[in-house]
Amino acid sequence: MISITIDDELKRACPNIQLACILADVSIQPKNELLWKLIDQTCDSIATELQTDKIRHIAPIAAAREAYKACGKDPARYRLSAEALLRRVVSGKGLYTINNVVDLLNLVSIKTGFSIGGYDADQLSLPIQMGIGKANEPYEGLGRGELNIEGMPVFRDQQGAFGTSTSDSVRTGVTDQTVRFLMVIVAYQADQSLDEASRLAVELLTNFAEAQNIKTSRIDF
Repeated sequence: MISITIDDELKRACPNIQLACILADVSIQPKNELLWKLIDQTCDSIATELQTDKIRHIAPIAAAREAYKACGKDPARYRLSAEALLRRVVSGKGLYTINNVVDLLNLVSIKTGFSIGGYDADQLSLPIQMGIGKANEPYEGLGRGELNIEGMPVFRDQQGAFGTSTSDSVRTGVTDQTVRFLMVIVAYQADQSLDEASRLAVELLTNFAEAQNIKTSRIDF
């Protein structure tokens, strides 16, 4: 299993971070119709039951927003991916289609409120450390272009920053060439529902991405 450490600066700012990591061999498909039936049902339910002004109070999102502030980032300006997805769903726009693996990751995110990183494991240069973004640190976000990650919790490998709770990077993004997939679910405060989110992700990966050789780990710093 891929291990992740945390640097002292982030430990001081966010001492209660927990990670759930899932590594698996997957089969990428442009779109899985059965998965999208489930996604559409979930989006309809959320849009009916949730109001936009309540999203930021969902426990994992509230904890992540506080973590961003502690690290020096404005969570209203650099919105968490889970919050952004839920705002989209509540507005009636639903989710966008990427591929089956990214789509199921987004489903876990809107169901749980956790911001989740999804990476092509073969594009990572180990080891991985989680820290805080530096001024002018290069980062190209998926669908975001150059992203200012200063003051943002960030994952780094030997090639540099590759993941944040706002946007994953182009360098390690999941494509139709991906065969090994790493999912990292981030809880910025101790949260019992983290294990539930991990179990849901494993179930969806098995059912909709033909996942094999699944390895899971829980990291409490």
